[in-house]
Amino acid sequence: MLDVLQFEFMRNAFLAGLLASVACGVIGTFVVVNRLSFLSGGIAHASYGGIGLAFFFGLPYIVGTLGFSLLTAVVMAAVTLKSRHRSDTIIGVLWAVGMALGVILLDLTPGYNVDLMSFLFGSILAVPTLDLWFMLILSGVILLTTGFYYNSFLALSYDENFAQIRGVPVGFLYFLLLAMIALSVVMIIRVVGLILVLALLTIAPYIAENHSASLRTMMFLSFLLNCFFTTVGLWLSYTFNLTSGAMIIMVAGTCFFISLLLEGLLKKMNIFQNNPVRHKCNL
Repeated sequence: MLDVLQFEFMRNAFLAGLLASVACGVIGTFVVVNRLSFLSGGIAHASYGGIGLAFFFGLPYIVGTLGFSLLTAVVMAAVTLKSRHRSDTIIGVLWAVGMALGVILLDLTPGYNVDLMSFLFGSILAVPTLDLWFMLILSGVILLTTGFYYNSFLALSYDENFAQIRGVPVGFLYFLLLAMIALSVVMIIRVVGLILVLALLTIAPYIAENHSASLRTMMFLSFLLNCFFTTVGLWLSYTFNLTSGAMIIMVAGTCFFISLLLEGLLKKMNIFQNNPVRHKCNL
């Protein structure tokens, strides 16, 4: 491992994985608890339109993607709040239209020569120092916002009706949560790509859910697990000359299935008990 860290691109890759793990641990917990996986996937894939816009107009990749992802998140939040029974269809349409727009704009970009696969499956080994600063700022925004509104997010996650009765601004918090999902997506694209974003957002929180007595603990365990996934995945990809993003997800997926097997065995032995986080009580 020390030999690997002698290269600057590997140091940047590990730092990018660490910063992405912060976002995945915090926001991924809200995604799992609030069952927003499909919506998060919609934001992630629609953000490809932002990549197309960035290259078409000559903007920095992260600026174009961030702006388009936030716009998509706002539209999806508005739609799902007003038409929940139609939300799946509308999210699916925005998902497809966003990706199609990105592909068309990239086709129309003069002299376009960027590897498409780097955005679909990640390019963590090519993260420049400037992107690390952007990721650090976005992680700070996510942590500060979550800390400031933690109790309100907690109420929203576990009893929306009760939160409304107590005067919690449910609509505003829902928009804010989806905006932070968009910020996380922009960070994770560099690590595992658009196609694998959802896995990094949901696998660690799902595993952590079974071993957490509170939302804070679930976030922290998710962060540690994502750090483990990215570190081991990067080391394996370097050792065996394999795609980094895919290896990170394979490590996460292996841990996911191991956790399912252990959970099943513990249930048979009457050791495993239903977790309060999963059943939204005792918090």
